[in-house]
Amino acid sequence: MSGATAEEFKKWREHAAMVGMDSLRYIIKDCAEARESFKGWNPERENHYADQCFTYSDELYRRNKLVCPKKLQTKVVHCYVDGSIVGAR
Repeated sequence: MSGATAEEFKKWREHAAMVGMDSLRYIIKDCAEARESFKGWNPERENHYADQCFTYSDELYRRNKLVCPKKLQTKVVHCYVDGSIVGAR
């Protein structure tokens, strides 16, 4: 099953670095919901949105680590939909 291309990852990383924290959280939530909506019937789109969710989640993790490095000793990134974890890495 394929997901995002290298070009898409690059574009998302650049965009994630430029948006504010509220926008970042909104994008992560939106991607997680999109991933969930494709689950079970379109694996390619499901993986695409999972990749996008994790890319933006990595940026959120990076920013949080800069603010409170001792609290984030291990890197576990979760994508949520309505309070439920839909992905983790």
